[in-house]
Amino acid sequence: MNKSVKTPCIGVCSTGLGDDVCRGCKRFQHEVLQWNSYSDSEKSSVLNRLEILKTQIMESKVFISDETLLKKQLETLKIIFNPDTNSYCWVFDLFRFASQSIADPSEFGFQIVTKETNNILILKKIIEEELFELSEAHYQRYFNLEDNFNA
Repeated sequence: MNKSVKTPCIGVCSTGLGDDVCRGCKRFQHEVLQWNSYSDSEKSSVLNRLEILKTQIMESKVFISDETLLKKQLETLKIIFNPDTNSYCWVFDLFRFASQSIADPSEFGFQIVTKETNNILILKKIIEEELFELSEAHYQRYFNLEDNFNA
């Protein structure tokens, strides 16, 4: 039996409010609207783009020192994560769903390496903003053809 590709939706959609990029899952408006008609290959392509962006951001903020411990902690906290994605995406999911549970990052198998802040809640906000900005830039560059032609 073929396992279908799941939606990255987290129930915080802003595309209905006119955003080109969803503030929740960071998919583009047309991807949110057409998701159920996409093939698994098309869905995987969207998820791969998001994985690349998340990994890029997280690698600049944290260092994973113990992937096994990280995975164990995610499972203990019952955080849904995709074990097939880059482990930096696991930290992203940890931040998104359990940032208040992280008192000592080393207990989760990672260290904060950014100079921006050591505060997990502030760092979570910075990461979400960076992902949104990168997704918006990608959308503007490759999908907002009207703006590209008028520039």
